[in-house]
Amino acid sequence: MSVTQRPAVRVVRDNTIRVKVIDACGMACTFCHNEGTPVTADNKGRTLLPFPSGPGRTGRVSIYSETNGVDFLSAKMVPDMSFRRAVRTVARAFDAGEVHLTGGEPTLHTEVSSLVSALTGMGLSVGMTSNGERGRQVMPACSAAGLNRVNVSVFGTTAEELRAVQSERFNSAGLADSKIRAAEQTIRAAVSNGVKVSVNIVVPGMAHVDRVVNLVEAYGQFADVRMLTSIQDGPESAAAISEVLARVGAEPVLRTFTAGTSDERTLYRALGGRAVYVKRLLPVRLPDTCTSCRFNNDTDCEEGYYGIRLYLTEQGEYMVGVCIQRMDLCVTVADLPKSGIVEEVLAFKDAEVRRLTSEHGAAA
Repeated sequence: MSVTQRPAVRVVRDNTIRVKVIDACGMACTFCHNEGTPVTADNKGRTLLPFPSGPGRTGRVSIYSETNGVDFLSAKMVPDMSFRRAVRTVARAFDAGEVHLTGGEPTLHTEVSSLVSALTGMGLSVGMTSNGERGRQVMPACSAAGLNRVNVSVFGTTAEELRAVQSERFNSAGLADSKIRAAEQTIRAAVSNGVKVSVNIVVPGMAHVDRVVNLVEAYGQFADVRMLTSIQDGPESAAAISEVLARVGAEPVLRTFTAGTSDERTLYRALGGRAVYVKRLLPVRLPDTCTSCRFNNDTDCEEGYYGIRLYLTEQGEYMVGVCIQRMDLCVTVADLPKSGIVEEVLAFKDAEVRRLTSEHGAAA
């Protein structure tokens, strides 16, 4: 089989909500969208809108915050009754059986294992996206609480590779080295504690091909490796991913569409039997909400409709979002039943299952 041959196709119905449990992060990635919200630490007390997208004192960015209409800062969630009630309400409304913890960096949350326990106690499967800052320390407790999967974002195997995608605050090679070690320790701690692991690598362009090939070879021995297109870099990112696939001798096996979101990923087998996934964002739109959006064209809509996100504002209000480029569309959990979003999203999921299964002859 070669990379030009067609893999098998599978369609799965979207079953996930993303929950932003913390805004704090010790990294400063130049492509970070921060789940659509401003960097809280850089904007405390700010009253003038819009929030800036560029780096503040932390060096962090939120690439859409200047244009997406966001009017709140994200607060840290705690595993109390309000948290349980908000998650239960949103999960039931959207027929979701899985919660994915995001940030910021979830492993910096001092009660992250308690959050996992609260969610699994509601019968929900729990995943997490992490850069691994404190994964070694928290992974045993998270595993015991029922964490099913962690997607570890890894940016390099050397300090120079990491610094290539970080702000100037990572000019210290020692700091970069410590972050690389922490990510590797998180991956090993997750594997040893029975938590499934995927290594996430954003591939901005051709200048990063060598870095990504090194990562595939380093981590593919004991974890799935997942390459993500950079939503800012589009075609250049896609070309770079193709070059990496060629360099590692990848063969396509299975293409999976998540019906009801823009998420599409293909599983490849690389040299040595390594599992390599390529995740792409498709131009998927909600039929009503997205129709009149100013970003609804081939260049401005960068993520498409990716799914439901849950936030907590600094004022203590839980908010539901449908787009990180249109945070002005967020509604409170209390207002969700009368917003029309639930009915639109559920009908859209069903329609996408039918469309994708028909178009691709896929097994749903």
